[in-house]
Amino acid sequence: MAIALSQPRRLSILGWIRVTLRLTAMLLLLLLCLPAYYLARPFTHHNPVPRFFLGGIGAIAGMRLRTRGEKVHRGAFLLANHVSWLDIPALAATTGSAFVGHDGLASMPLLKWLCKMNDTVFVARHDRKSVAAQVAAVRTAIRDTGALTIFPEGTTSDGTGLLPFKSSLLSALEPLPGGIAVQPVLLHFGPEVADIAWVGEEHGVDNFLRLLARRRPIELTVHFLPVLTGAELASRKTIAQAAREAMLARLSG
Repeated sequence: MAIALSQPRRLSILGWIRVTLRLTAMLLLLLLCLPAYYLARPFTHHNPVPRFFLGGIGAIAGMRLRTRGEKVHRGAFLLANHVSWLDIPALAATTGSAFVGHDGLASMPLLKWLCKMNDTVFVARHDRKSVAAQVAAVRTAIRDTGALTIFPEGTTSDGTGLLPFKSSLLSALEPLPGGIAVQPVLLHFGPEVADIAWVGEEHGVDNFLRLLARRRPIELTVHFLPVLTGAELASRKTIAQAAREAMLARLSG
């Protein structure tokens, strides 16, 4: 069951010190990465600097990554569960993936600017007229970046289970483009997931600060599950069902 937080948790003095130090380190990393990004931009379709930056953000936040399984190295559409904002740094660091994000993010100029640097594809979930353009954008992103991640739950869960998958978010995979592998990925935060997950009424900023204030490291295992094959790829609904079943099996295993 998700934990509903009605008010922000108060941080200790030491917690605020850790937040300040980590935010300062993140700002310094951004200032170092920005010129590197624009220097590399003319020479590559998928600039490597944003994934280096995102991986650094996760490390500064105290995230310790482990990987299990074999990841697809080129032409991968990754379906991952969604627990925390740390999911994005984790997947960027381990796969170099770009992401599919909802169009609400694009309404925030600073966030949109940062997302676009990592080739984020924005989709308008309720705009049926633009579906064809969105499908084309997703397929182009997979071709240019080598890996594209979507969170088919559509929001964050408490990490102890999975929310229903929204197969409508997988329209770009129907029909499946040639040369694209569809791979489920399970992000598992272990026994401390309840203290990490962003759920309930907690504001995103409160969750961000709370994790930066932690003394203990954040352990995250990224499980690359077997790619989907055969009848599992028949439609977006079978893809969503097969991916969810694979993740649930690993989560309960």
